[in-house]
Amino acid sequence: MKLLVVDDEALARQRLCGLIAELGESYTVVAEAANGEQAVAVCNEQAIDLVFMDIHMPGMDGLEAAARISRQELPPALIFTTAYSEHALDAFEVHAVDYLLKPIRREKLQTALEKATRLTRPLAQAEARPETWLTSRYRGGVQRIALSDVYYFRADSKYVMVRHQGGESLLEDSLVSLEKRFPDELLRIHRSMLARTAVVSGLEKNLDGGVQVVFADIDDKLDVSRRHVPAVRRLLNGKQ
Repeated sequence: MKLLVVDDEALARQRLCGLIAELGESYTVVAEAANGEQAVAVCNEQAIDLVFMDIHMPGMDGLEAAARISRQELPPALIFTTAYSEHALDAFEVHAVDYLLKPIRREKLQTALEKATRLTRPLAQAEARPETWLTSRYRGGVQRIALSDVYYFRADSKYVMVRHQGGESLLEDSLVSLEKRFPDELLRIHRSMLARTAVVSGLEKNLDGGVQVVFADIDDKLDVSRRHVPAVRRLLNGKQ
């Protein structure tokens, strides 16, 4: 992998390049940059596979530089490096592969590089699309959830609960905003619930005579309001 290391501190760049060199010949630092403007220029001129991007830099900061780089036709993967954990959510909203806190430990670096290595440049481009990912805050951390792992969303007080392959998480998005954001992937089945169309497998009646949505690989069953039953039936008929 061809790597770019971006940091306004020369010693920080030197230390990170040294750690990368210790991990073997699979990773090669082909360029360094001391600010966001230089980073964008390097990525425009060279085929970079992965950028290690500091966040706090004079002039164009790392978040702005990352946003500009991500608009390339085939953008490199991004790993943010910073001493400030409060920027984790911002980093993932720019669709970073990972987020490393300084001082960077070799074990954490290796894990991040292995994660990035699994992404080809076309796959990194696909994952950079904003509609592909959801972001959840939890216990002071940040969790990224792939839309392809989602089964359904349910309004829960002032939050939205998302049921996904890894369990349940809370989002700060509203059902209305999710419905607008993913119009082709989500279907309203109740005023308080959205289901991902790809994983809806059927309808069945409940004990009260109502109708429920069922899924192929989980036992959850969701009540469908009467007004939304025709839309669900159209979806299922289209899958046949």
